[in-house]
Amino acid sequence: MAKNKTTETKVNVSDFIESYVDNEQKKADSYELIKLISKWSGFEPKMWGPTIIGFGSYHYKYASGHEGDAPMLGFSPRKAQFSLYVYSDTEKSNRLLEEFGKFKMGKACIYIKRLSDINIDVLEQLCQESIDYLNEHHECACRK
Repeated sequence: MAKNKTTETKVNVSDFIESYVDNEQKKADSYELIKLISKWSGFEPKMWGPTIIGFGSYHYKYASGHEGDAPMLGFSPRKAQFSLYVYSDTEKSNRLLEEFGKFKMGKACIYIKRLSDINIDVLEQLCQESIDYLNEHHECACRK
């Protein structure tokens, strides 16, 4: 069985942002995302793999037998754009995307250029919908 590449690390989140992000607006947006997602999730940020800032965790297991842990919510301040890991493919999430703002959708993430391009209230609702989905379908740190 292949080992998961994206695992929690001991790298300091602020050190990562200061050394990896070379754009001042992207740094400011990164710190704002940390503040918001920490508040919404109730979890402090931790590095997952070399470039993902994650909040909380959940355990997944596929029918194939592959299993592992992943951040409950997260983002990566990549060079071209942010990758937001806050989406669960639910009817409610898909409706929320209609009011989200400027973004592109990947297979498992949402790509945005900057926070000012999106509706922060909708981002909060997307995060909550993902937490609810993970709580219902996986072993999750979000369990109440």
